[in-house]
Amino acid sequence: MAAFSSPQRILITGASGLVGSELVRSFGARGHKVVQLFRATSPPANAPTWDPVAGKIDLSNAGRLNAVVHLAGENIAQRWSPEVKRRARESRVEGTRLLCSGLAKLREPPKVLVSASATGIYGDRGAEWLDEGSASGQGFLAEVCREWEAATSAAAQAGIRVVHVRFGIVLSPKGGALAKMLPAFRLGFGGRLGDGHGYWSWIALDDVTDAIHHVLACDSLRGAVNVVTPNPVTNAEFTKALGRVLGRPTIFPVPRFVIEAVFGEMGREAMLASFRVKPTRLLETGFKFRFAELEPALRHLLGKTGRINAPV
Repeated sequence: MAAFSSPQRILITGASGLVGSELVRSFGARGHKVVQLFRATSPPANAPTWDPVAGKIDLSNAGRLNAVVHLAGENIAQRWSPEVKRRARESRVEGTRLLCSGLAKLREPPKVLVSASATGIYGDRGAEWLDEGSASGQGFLAEVCREWEAATSAAAQAGIRVVHVRFGIVLSPKGGALAKMLPAFRLGFGGRLGDGHGYWSWIALDDVTDAIHHVLACDSLRGAVNVVTPNPVTNAEFTKALGRVLGRPTIFPVPRFVIEAVFGEMGREAMLASFRVKPTRLLETGFKFRFAELEPALRHLLGKTGRINAPV
């Protein structure tokens, strides 16, 4: 795995989120200086600030930056009303455009920008294998991801190496999809979503932070990089693995019509859609996964070290 040879000064947005908070800890543990970009409403003294809604950014207190990791964006794990969709798009597209414009104007711009994206850019493609060379797909998520990635153009034009990390489902009991699933599964009420045939491209949070360290330090990487394991699984396979790890049955499927009724468009595009994605560029540049297989990853994340045989 690529690594910096000396401590770096790294600006991060979205530092309070699931990935961001873990990155802050990881950067600090490796001796890097973390600079957080704060909302202009109530920042600490002498901190860089921004207000994406007002289109204002002040990086004068950021210092000389070596790298930037941009993770900020409205949570999409909710029913998509027109207002939620507007915020999801604007927080990603306009926020990214504002940040990149600010970085481009610095007297000494950072060498690299790692900007979040998602495997949702590929759209629902069934069992088709997808990598960074695959065409983008259809739907709201794909549209937002295309605009999100395009919004980094000012940084690229300023000579900054830009990497779009396309995240799959990030697994952690601290937040995200796994945390939402755990209460029902621990009570024995877990089950597949719809027919369970849709592929989930997943990655453990530990590997996400390692992948971002790798991407930051690997000068040959630019453009799209899929941040998922090499082994996506169907929703049915995921469900059975989680049941085995928890020692609980998984006999309560959630019918497609229920998901569509409760979650609408978000349910169809994010919960029921199929993304069978390969991390080709990570593997080509020598990245090593700590957890390439699902069940060992779940056992690590949930502290289940022994094997449990249970009905699934």
